[in-house]
Amino acid sequence: MKKLRITILFLTFLLLTRTTIAQEAPPNIIVILVDDLGFSDLGCYGGEIPTPNIDRLAAQGLRFTNFYNAARCCPSRAALLTGVYPHQAGIGHMMNDRGAEHPGYRGHLNDQTVTIADVLGQAGYFTAMTGKWHVGHAHGIIPTTRGFDRSLYAPAGGFYYGDGKNAKLFLNGQPIENDSPLLPKNWYSTDLWTTAGLQFIDEALQEDKPFLLYLAHNAPHFPLQAPSEEIEKFKGKYLAGWEKLREERYKRQLELGVIDSSWKLPPFNPKVPKWNSLTTEEKERYDHIMAIFAAVVSRLDKSIGDLVEGLKKRHVLENTIIVFFSDNGGNPEPGAEARYEGEYPGSSQSSVFLGQGWAELGCTPFWAYKHHTHEGGISSPTIVHWPKGIPTARRGLFERQSAHITDILATVADLGQATYPQSYRDNQVIPAVGVSLIPAFSGHTIDRVNPIFWEHEGNRAVLSGKWKLVAEWEEDWQLYDIENDRTELHNRIQEYPEVAEQLIAAYKDWSKKVNVEPWTRGVKWFYDYEKAKNESN
Repeated sequence: MKKLRITILFLTFLLLTRTTIAQEAPPNIIVILVDDLGFSDLGCYGGEIPTPNIDRLAAQGLRFTNFYNAARCCPSRAALLTGVYPHQAGIGHMMNDRGAEHPGYRGHLNDQTVTIADVLGQAGYFTAMTGKWHVGHAHGIIPTTRGFDRSLYAPAGGFYYGDGKNAKLFLNGQPIENDSPLLPKNWYSTDLWTTAGLQFIDEALQEDKPFLLYLAHNAPHFPLQAPSEEIEKFKGKYLAGWEKLREERYKRQLELGVIDSSWKLPPFNPKVPKWNSLTTEEKERYDHIMAIFAAVVSRLDKSIGDLVEGLKKRHVLENTIIVFFSDNGGNPEPGAEARYEGEYPGSSQSSVFLGQGWAELGCTPFWAYKHHTHEGGISSPTIVHWPKGIPTARRGLFERQSAHITDILATVADLGQATYPQSYRDNQVIPAVGVSLIPAFSGHTIDRVNPIFWEHEGNRAVLSGKWKLVAEWEEDWQLYDIENDRTELHNRIQEYPEVAEQLIAAYKDWSKKVNVEPWTRGVKWFYDYEKAKNESN
């Protein structure tokens, strides 16, 4: 009996030890960034495009309603990767290098930053990225030199098929032919990024390491391209027009609980023609454009489903955290006319842009779009899925605390028990500005002390608690109570001048600190909004 008790005690100890080790095992991390997806373009955020796989992640995880990006693709990628503001990382605008005398506008990640891969690699993670890089390839800044063990990437996107004119791929920093036997035949980029990501995960599992996969989709960025049979599924579904469909999305958002009933739907931008003013031919053209966009989003959703199934087959889904969000709001380029070029729009040789009317739909219920610092430009649909880490009682709920794209690095470092360095590769490192979002997973308060700031092309904003100070290029400052007026309809700056003064002073201090420079030209998608708001009030 004594020997039996000793054996039982030993087995119990062994079991408890293994359980403790399992509980302390760092999670695998997948950060999914999509491109030009508007706040309402997913089914779980009120959209009509079927996205069952992404919706399932939302139902089993958390949906953030107040997650903010950096207004444009390159700045958002810089902030995500480094945990500092885009100007601090050297990408205050896009890829043009304005020289050493303009440190905020070098067009590539600088040496005073570290990436999520640098940080987690030092903590023993296998690090990989697939998809759109867009933070300085032309300047020699590539995933291989910024902490990623493996990568299959495009320098800046601009294609979906291997025969596209901008289709250039790099495998672990080296050019690879689009028809290489190392790649699937007749690949479609949305699927390719997922396939390669799972292959890199296999390498991590073989090395018995936790993994970080940064999966940076170029979908649904222009030129919008998708298989013709998938486009056909959506043709005719958008003939009701952008105003009516926007109202329907708004209604679904209220029903789902995505937004508060106090947030009224702003008037439609008067720069966009009314749907009923269009000819039958124009309506069919715009319907086809939106059908192509819907097909691209639908195929994106399929790839998310493939990723999840791949994780299940590898028995790693339970302790893998998936964070999904968009780099900016819907894309209004090149304006209300959109773009519809090529013999077969939607094919690999065509050039289709969504345009301003459908971007207005995509950003429901907010003002403005990509480029801008009003809510439509900087609000991302954001989902966190982590079976092991999100309490059962929290799954399917909305998280309404404000979060920012700079928080990603702080969060993954926290998850991976990694230390953010003060210096790296003989360079002093700019302190991270983001905060960990992990408390929000269990319903606790995020430890945010400082306001959140934005500047892009002269568009600027400050968010501090419920108050948001915002102005477009060459526009006067406005002040909004976004708890009660997230759609920015009621400017309170005359009522609360002292609040505005404090936030203006904070913005001036921040802009100087991070190397923001005066902007000399802007994109005036926005200018008739103030007129529209005044007329509606």
